[in-house]
Amino acid sequence: MRDTTIARSYAETLLALATKAGNLRGWGGMLSDVARAMETDPTLRLFLESPRVPAQTKIDVLGKSLQDRMPRLMVRYLQALVRNRRQMLIPEIAVEYTDLVDAVEGRLHARVTVAREQNDAEVKALATQLTRLFRKEVVPHVTVDPAIMGGVVVHVGDTVLDGSVRKRLATLKRRMLTGR
Repeated sequence: MRDTTIARSYAETLLALATKAGNLRGWGGMLSDVARAMETDPTLRLFLESPRVPAQTKIDVLGKSLQDRMPRLMVRYLQALVRNRRQMLIPEIAVEYTDLVDAVEGRLHARVTVAREQNDAEVKALATQLTRLFRKEVVPHVTVDPAIMGGVVVHVGDTVLDGSVRKRLATLKRRMLTGR
């Protein structure tokens, strides 16, 4: 089985636990904190990935270090990942979990490319327009690319909305050259 499929399966399990606890965002935050710690702390990463450290030692250390910081069920979930030798998938599980929560809450993420830097009001207006267009809450992730000359290019999943000046000029050029 591919790692993303496995990570998705574990994320679905965590979603069920978080739903039962009534705290989707909180549980996602805890998992993201662990994932971030794994990515930034080489000692933690080496401890978790080392085959020389017995799984039971890892489970015990997780239990003792997280017992006061996380709900018992979340600690047991992390320990189950170690028991099943899936602890290195925690960062991937965190991403999959966030995607699942977004789907449950009806939220979409859009990659938005603009020609110049946008202020907060412009980004908020853009988010409002995209939310109205897609009939779901849209969270824009804005990047600047002066090559589009103006306008905006929006990617939501497989959908691309290209309202850039560069695209309009290319269309105009094609029409002028072909007579259509």
